[in-house]
Amino acid sequence: MEQRARLLAVYMLENGATVRAAARKFGISKSTVHKDLTTRLPKISPELYGQVRALLDRNRAERHIRGGMATRRKYRGC
Repeated sequence: MEQRARLLAVYMLENGATVRAAARKFGISKSTVHKDLTTRLPKISPELYGQVRALLDRNRAERHIRGGMATRRKYRGC
């Protein structure tokens, strides 16, 4: 589990990925990704956790924009 948490963190930081994208890439649930990154990672690697926390916060702040763009694409047929 610790190795998976580190791999998820590195993947997300290198690719600027969302929790959903990381879950899809690793074949696990979003809940598992979130638990690994927010609960397990701080105990394993606090410095890596700080970087991931900043990415998670940024993704949360931008979430409403991505949702709006997805709705726009849905109704425009693009």
